[in-house]
Amino acid sequence: MAVNKDPIAKKCRAFDISPAVMGYGNKKSNRNPGGNRRKKVSEYGAQLKEKQKVKFVYGVQEKQFHKYFLKAANMKGITGDNMMTLLELRLDNVVYRLGLAKTRRMARQIVGHGHIRVNGNKVDIPSYEVKVGDVITLRQRSAEMDMFKVLREGTAVVTPKWLTFDAQNLTGTVAAMPGRDDIDLQVQENMIVEFYSR
Repeated sequence: MAVNKDPIAKKCRAFDISPAVMGYGNKKSNRNPGGNRRKKVSEYGAQLKEKQKVKFVYGVQEKQFHKYFLKAANMKGITGDNMMTLLELRLDNVVYRLGLAKTRRMARQIVGHGHIRVNGNKVDIPSYEVKVGDVITLRQRSAEMDMFKVLREGTAVVTPKWLTFDAQNLTGTVAAMPGRDDIDLQVQENMIVEFYSR
């Protein structure tokens, strides 16, 4: 399993996104400000940048990302929106959105270590696709860990409207399919579709 270990602040600056999108509230990098700015970016370069940005945010490698595109292209509706919905439905992303992890990288690790249960069954695959009605819980032993106990006291995480979260029982439910409006990432997914459609 490939893991992206690129520096967060440096990549955020390169993609012009806030580190808060990645779950890092106060990460900053002032080294070489404006060093990555070019006067003119080609159409291909702009498309590539959008693709790399989404891959970086969701922690997905190229082969897997291309599979998401192909799956989205075969679904009904707009390909770009379908692709973003598929990425949002990844288990590691859902764990992050519920506030069980501070970052998507941390969520990926929590899932990989077997702390998460989906409908009562252990799932340790970060890319597992959740469905409407799925109930995400913590393993009973894991719920006693300090990092999760804090959540019971009240979390500052704003859960998206397509998810519900019961802080007392540390239980989340997928209430609906996420729409494009529910995804806060500023990205032009149509450019990614154009990139793969060349």
